[in-house]
Amino acid sequence: MHNWLPYLLHLSDPTLPIGAYTHSGGLETYVQQGLIKDAGDAAAFIRNMLEHNLPYNDALFTVMAYRAALAADAVILLELDQECTALKAPQELRMASQKLGVRLLKLLSPLVKHAMGENYQAKIRTGEATGHYCLVFGIYAAFAGIPLEEALTAFYYNAATGMVTNSVKLVPLGQQQGQQLLFELLPQLPALVAHTLTIPRDMAGRCSFGFDIRSMQHERLYSRLYMS
Repeated sequence: MHNWLPYLLHLSDPTLPIGAYTHSGGLETYVQQGLIKDAGDAAAFIRNMLEHNLPYNDALFTVMAYRAALAADAVILLELDQECTALKAPQELRMASQKLGVRLLKLLSPLVKHAMGENYQAKIRTGEATGHYCLVFGIYAAFAGIPLEEALTAFYYNAATGMVTNSVKLVPLGQQQGQQLLFELLPQLPALVAHTLTIPRDMAGRCSFGFDIRSMQHERLYSRLYMS
């Protein structure tokens, strides 16, 4: 067995106590507006998010943070943090990314001692950085010696699991429907990883406006189960 495998399972565990279950990433808006009504609609939403949004945003930033950690380049990491903040136009998505990132950093920093992680945490305390989940995931995957492709696969799996779980709660779907949906997504993950690793640096932040608009509308929903 690879020595890094247990650390990968820990890092990508959907039950890590960082509050991910409180965020829907705008899915709640789609459901309330009647745009997602069944398993087919939910599958289309998740596939579009995985194929057209994450590769150019959080997944790509995970890759860049991983590489910055391997190079011990704290300057690049700080620049990635600032760029990630600027690119997340919807306030709720920006705050969710920061909250999850800071909580993951607080959880892992006492467990994995590393100067770069400590420096990043210090920058957050002084307000020079905000902390983002994708960046923390990337740097701690590198610290743990997890190969990049495997780390990115786990990142996509974690994202898919979260969206399926939210769909089960919001649409709602049955648990069997949810697992069927997740199972059908699994063969796509290797291709998503391969594609992400080929995306040019200047394509970072390519926006899918529909997702951003629904996330902005979520702030003004009459009733909400999720924070984003």
